[in-house]
Amino acid sequence: MLFNSYIFILLFLPITLVGFYMIGSRNHHQIAISWLVSASLFFYAWWNPAYVSLIIISILFNYGIGLSLQSRPRKMVLILGVTCNLALLAYFKYANFFVENINILMGGDIVFEDIILPLAISFFTFQQITYIVDTYRGEIKESNFLHYCLFVTFFPQLIAGPIVHHKEMMPQFLKNRLYKFKIKNLTIGLTIFLIGLFKKVVLADSVADSANSVFTAAEVGGGQLTFFEAWGGVLAYSLQLYFDFSGYSDMAIGLARMFGIMLPINFFSPYRSVNIIEFWRRWHITLSRFLRDYVYIQIGGSRKGFLRRYLNVIITMLLGGFWHGAGWTFIMWGGLHGFYIVINHGWNWLKSQFFTAPNNNKSAFGLFMGWFITFLSVSVAWVVFRAETMDGAIRVYEGMLMLNGVSIPQQLISIEESALLVSAGVSIIAGGLGSFGSAKEMIEIIFLLLIVWKLPNTMEWLRDFNPALDIDKYSFNCENQLNTHWKGSKFDSFLLAFFVYFSFVYMSLGNVKEFLYFNF
Repeated sequence: MLFNSYIFILLFLPITLVGFYMIGSRNHHQIAISWLVSASLFFYAWWNPAYVSLIIISILFNYGIGLSLQSRPRKMVLILGVTCNLALLAYFKYANFFVENINILMGGDIVFEDIILPLAISFFTFQQITYIVDTYRGEIKESNFLHYCLFVTFFPQLIAGPIVHHKEMMPQFLKNRLYKFKIKNLTIGLTIFLIGLFKKVVLADSVADSANSVFTAAEVGGGQLTFFEAWGGVLAYSLQLYFDFSGYSDMAIGLARMFGIMLPINFFSPYRSVNIIEFWRRWHITLSRFLRDYVYIQIGGSRKGFLRRYLNVIITMLLGGFWHGAGWTFIMWGGLHGFYIVINHGWNWLKSQFFTAPNNNKSAFGLFMGWFITFLSVSVAWVVFRAETMDGAIRVYEGMLMLNGVSIPQQLISIEESALLVSAGVSIIAGGLGSFGSAKEMIEIIFLLLIVWKLPNTMEWLRDFNPALDIDKYSFNCENQLNTHWKGSKFDSFLLAFFVYFSFVYMSLGNVKEFLYFNF
């Protein structure tokens, strides 16, 4: 069941909300939690009922490991728990990959039936690893089984995150006010959800076909991609993934808030970053937190000298890439980002040694160059992230490097078409992108980039209403953005109605697509 579907918005969500608050308002708190857990399992079963047993077994196993570690924190029990979780993930997500590569290396013909990847297995596995590790450290004392089930299965964050900590969620389940309906939670949550819905179905899905056409052509190899075609496809995918994941993150936070539950921020305008380290503090924030706390620090972090630190960075990012998918393209993507981070750390060290200025203020030109290099590097890395094979990625890179020529599309010459900048937003909303490499498409990409760079993100826009956990940790520096925020005015209501109208128009046209992170 998709967040961006009629059955979810008009049936599942209202029924689940009404049932939760009707039960909770009568002080049947445990029954209300049971209702929410059951609804979440139904939501999960909508994809494939056969895998409900898998998530239930995973919950029972990890809850048992947690109880054992609470009574006696033995390292062998922790190792058993982490190993079993990783083994489950490895079997379903990586078995086919390993068998295929063994056959290639050894010249074998091992036949292994294709395994269907269970939805959300990467997310609920990592989330439960954090639980048992934190329990071993003595950071978790609460052991209510129903609360633990909700911690794992809560449908707003079950499928694609955020990867939450036990200590972030359990205290909220214990508060009596959670079970009493508040119009404020509903309105704030619904506002955030509808903004995310618009991002997904109108902005992200509009550029999907353009990105897909270029990467499909690269995989087929029937023709050579020119400079404008290759870069157009890469930028289209960069924006598709941006708005797709940003939209999902907003929708998850908004849905949880409708139930009075606050989730952590998972996405905070990463394309505004002026270096790659900052990018990873803004992109998939809870995954970055997991990789830092449970991988990077555990293998030594920065405690054993420069070379070991850089090696640990590379290892962590390789694992982060491999977590996203069982393929060499994902490993390459993780390796690229590891290399970027090492370069970033090295540059910071050089600056501290030889280029330290009397004041720490960065020039406008320096900030621009930092942003430009970061955005360019991230976009280049998205090629291997999106490509199905290394051959396909190489063909896209060849086009980006002008190895196949710079063929200027005829449409680009049309001054009349190029001048219609304002119509870009209308064309995105009304019908998606046009022919690839056209001026129309390029203007639309520029339009979306301006949204990314100049408009406040959802958390900035609703900052006065405490939209998510730890919102005070984030800097709302709108110096280079349009400094506006939600006030509940008539204009804000009109804008929200605009989002709703075009979102439902797109959904009615059958343009409903899965979220990209469902694949991971």
